[in-house]
Amino acid sequence: MLNDFFNLIFPKICFACNGVLLKHEKVICTSCQYSLPKTNYHLNKENPLTKVFWGRVDVQNVAALYFFKKKGKVQNLLHQLKYKEAKEVGERIGELYGFDLLKSSWIESIDCIIPVPLHPKKLKKRGYNQSEYFAKGLSKSTEKTLETTVLYRKKHNDTQTKKSRFNRWENVSEIFDIKNSEQIVGKHILLVDDVVTTGATLEASVKALLKVNCSVSIVTIASA
Repeated sequence: MLNDFFNLIFPKICFACNGVLLKHEKVICTSCQYSLPKTNYHLNKENPLTKVFWGRVDVQNVAALYFFKKKGKVQNLLHQLKYKEAKEVGERIGELYGFDLLKSSWIESIDCIIPVPLHPKKLKKRGYNQSEYFAKGLSKSTEKTLETTVLYRKKHNDTQTKKSRFNRWENVSEIFDIKNSEQIVGKHILLVDDVVTTGATLEASVKALLKVNCSVSIVTIASA
């Protein structure tokens, strides 16, 4: 009864549409769960996002949950996750996407999930890695191991937001490296990030991982 009283005075809000959540809903309302623009790329190996990495880096599968649109609900979710400390958004989206990924033909071969890391300076400033919370949700629903100690960012680079395609690639080239490599040798890695635009950050991450004898697939929350 006390919880019901507080929910009446301070209702929980959907992070996508800002509507009031019903008692059984968490983070995203049921309406948004069904209406947000899903790509379903995980069901099609030759999808447009996979082609972004053709000729650049060897990846097994590439997928994103949502299509990104400026001023849309997906942007609301990403903004809340990345800048408003709404970590539960990442974890909930990851959990929901994990159930979708279980319908794909390749997810069973995944051995562990690795989020694209932040540099310690950025991590200290923000207080958390948004991609890690997305990875936590994926790990929960797919029952795949979450690994956060192997891939690390060795250089602190500028934000990618307003850079051109070439400058994005130049900005992140050679900024990732591997430690404790024995934990991923011979394994199929699911590399995860919040959003893919040009693919420069993910490309640099994959190149670092491929220094070890492993294979890599990629999933993100959104595709810009």
